Amino acid sequence: MEGWIQIRSSVTVTTLLLLLLPFLNVCVVGDSVTLEEAKQLRDEVGDIFYHAFNGYMQHAFPLDELRPLSCAGEDTLGGYALTLIDSLDTLALLGDRQRFAASVEWIGQNLRFDINKTVSVFETTIRVLGGLLSAHLIASDYATGMRVPLYDNQLLNLAEDLARRLLPAFDTPTGIPFGSVNLLNGVDKDESKITSTAGGGTLTLEFGVLSRLTNDPIFEQVTKNAVRGLWARRSKLNLVGAHINVFTGEWTQKDAGIGTSIDSFYEYLLKAYLLFGDEEYLYIFQEAYAAAMHYLYHDPWYVEVNMDSAAIVWPLFNSLQAFWPGLQVLAGDINPAIRTHAAFLSVWRRYGFTPEGFNLASLSVQHGQKSYPLRPELIESTYWLYKATRDPRYLDAGRDMVASLQYGARCPCGYCHISDVENHKQEDHMESFFLAETVKYLWLLFDLAMGPDNLVENGPYKYIFSTEGHLLPATPQISLVREHCLYYGAYCRSGDLRHTYFVSEADKDNQESNDTRFYESWTKATYSSDYTTFEPSSVSGLIKGLCPGLSHGEKFGILYSHSTDEHHDYETMQVQQKESNTVQSHSVVVIPSQSSDHLLPEYRRDQNDSQTCGLDVTP
Repeated sequence: MEGWIQIRSSVTVTTLLLLLLPFLNVCVVGDSVTLEEAKQLRDEVGDIFYHAFNGYMQHAFPLDELRPLSCAGEDTLGGYALTLIDSLDTLALLGDRQRFAASVEWIGQNLRFDINKTVSVFETTIRVLGGLLSAHLIASDYATGMRVPLYDNQLLNLAEDLARRLLPAFDTPTGIPFGSVNLLNGVDKDESKITSTAGGGTLTLEFGVLSRLTNDPIFEQVTKNAVRGLWARRSKLNLVGAHINVFTGEWTQKDAGIGTSIDSFYEYLLKAYLLFGDEEYLYIFQEAYAAAMHYLYHDPWYVEVNMDSAAIVWPLFNSLQAFWPGLQVLAGDINPAIRTHAAFLSVWRRYGFTPEGFNLASLSVQHGQKSYPLRPELIESTYWLYKATRDPRYLDAGRDMVASLQYGARCPCGYCHISDVENHKQEDHMESFFLAETVKYLWLLFDLAMGPDNLVENGPYKYIFSTEGHLLPATPQISLVREHCLYYGAYCRSGDLRHTYFVSEADKDNQESNDTRFYESWTKATYSSDYTTFEPSSVSGLIKGLCPGLSHGEKFGILYSHSTDEHHDYETMQVQQKESNTVQSHSVVVIPSQSSDHLLPEYRRDQNDSQTCGLDVTP
């Protein structure tokens, strides 16, 4: 750390970033993928999935994960067929009815969670709980085309049992959960009180869906309280740190970033709003996103800063940051997403994979962070940017990624971690998320290019992807019931109590004329005509709703853990910052679109910039 401080004193970040541009050559454009080649690549990705899935089933099942070099298995999370659970909705997406039905049946008959195992709350939620819920929603619904005969909510019952075993983790003074819990005995007496921001703030989708399917509010309540507990302890700059004490609420690591230990906190703020229509999440996301773009973004890279002072502490690209351009697509902030993705992709192309860390000061792989554990984040963003723009360069990127996996990571029984991206040394391990996410997003990318014929693009619902890539559908039961009592942040069980999404006529006119459009047309359900629309209250600001005259903080209980005078000083400082930094602000507008096939008008206006790289972005 001292060495970096010395470097920072003599070389500014801006200078470093300027030096990086020619080195990384972010305007590289490959030969365009033809439609025939896209079909071949889609089929090749299918073969990648089955090589890994069959390898797991033959050599590792029912252990958690596959050792693809030695063709053996290992228990890594809880000893309950983790990779099979994580793969369920990918099987459904590929249209494999036989294996999907057989897997659902086996899990329903054999899986149990009354075991004396201490497990990660975060990993168990996103991999196991999310996998069970997604598969349940597919297997129980004729409209998906994957209805499993004789299925009778076995996966939902298992999901509820698992979630109840995780609930003791939330019994803390801050509402932020412990990082681990014993599935049989609750929280261990010696359990660490330190957890990551992502670990405490990336549970809302899975627990929220479960509350709506079981009509039990407790799951949604505890995860929303966890988000509030984290956000209430943000700094005066609206930044959150990486690790926090769940008892005292004190930050034990104050590095703020968009990558390791924080990444999916941002992701679930936006996605919880998109799936549930809960405006509290949207409000927090917009505040957090604006702060991230102001303090962390050094076009096209992101750095880590001290959450209190915004002083840069680490000039590092880490691989988990690569999800961010995809999230920006969902938020409608396309132009910075394009530039950042190009920068991240240049690192992949230099090494064949993205290392866990790439130092922007030394222009080299960060010591101790040389591995590539088959992560999906850059592939995920590639899919979303292609979906938004239909720019063929993202198919070219996908082709490069397939080649890297095939020639660098393929092993006798599956696909191996790369322990060193500089020499492509293989490691005998395959994470379950390789089948849940990495392969899924690659397959979706090329199927989209072919003219999609799959559950996500052509199914009966629009889907939100969890951070583990699980498919959560915007069904009426999950998304349209409006069961949030906004003033208390509570969940209303009464089927007769339906809260509306308040949109004034003036707001509607503004939305219709706004140039920024949200690409995923499923959000048009947010403004469903099934709900009676009342005149909005007099609350000023972005979110209109109940409780006129209250501020957002009062309305939602989102308050700082600061004194009254300190809070007043902060508000004054924020006003001054907004006045002095208007040019650097990034507004986020999430608005429904009638079509997902058109570029943003503002992106069309910037097409000349892209054409300097030899790109044609006209639709």
